[in-house]
Amino acid sequence: MSAGRNARTGAALALVVAAMAGLSFASVPLYQLFCRSTGFGGTTQRAEAAPPGADSRWIRVRFNADVAPELPWNFAPEQTVLRIHPGEQTLAVFRATNRSTRAITGRATYNVTPDAAGLYFDKIQCFCFTEQTLQPGETAELPVSFFVDPAMSADRDARDIDTITLSYTFFPTKGRPAAARVGLLPNAENPSAKESPR
Repeated sequence: MSAGRNARTGAALALVVAAMAGLSFASVPLYQLFCRSTGFGGTTQRAEAAPPGADSRWIRVRFNADVAPELPWNFAPEQTVLRIHPGEQTLAVFRATNRSTRAITGRATYNVTPDAAGLYFDKIQCFCFTEQTLQPGETAELPVSFFVDPAMSADRDARDIDTITLSYTFFPTKGRPAAARVGLLPNAENPSAKESPR
C-alpha cells in the first residue's frame, strides 16, 4: 500500500517539476506576446505597411540612442526630432561606428515613451529586428521605417500625446552569427516628414 502511495507521490512531484520547467520556458515568449499586444512598457508593434490615409494632427517623434558600456561603438540618430502625421510612413536613420580593432556584432533593444504610445507605434522595418555586425572602424547607416497608428486619437489614455520618444540601446552579442547583417534599407524615405528644431 505504501509503495503504491510513494509511486503516486513521486509521479505527482515529477509532473509538478515538468510543469514548472515548461512554464519557465514559456514565460519569456508569453511576456513578449503580452507586451506586444498591449504596448506594455513602451513595447512597439510590427506592421507590414502603414494604413491608407493619414491624420491631420502633428506628432513630434524624438530619437534617443545609447550604447552599453562594454560595446565600443558610437551610435546616434541622424535626426533628433521629426514632425509626422499619424498614419504617415516615415524613415529615420541612425549611424553606428565600431571604434575597436575587431569585428563586433551587436543587437539593439528599444522602447517608446510615454508607455501608452507603444500600442500605436508600428515599425515596418528596423535594424533592431536583426543583429548588426560592424568591421573595425566601419560606420553604417541603420534605418527604421515606422508610422504612428491614427487609432491613437480614439484612445482616451493616448489621444493627448503629442510627443513620442523612440529609444534604442545597443548591446554586444556573443560570436558572429551567420545571419548578422548591417542595416535594412527600406524604400525611399518619406519626403513629407519635416525635421523640427530641438
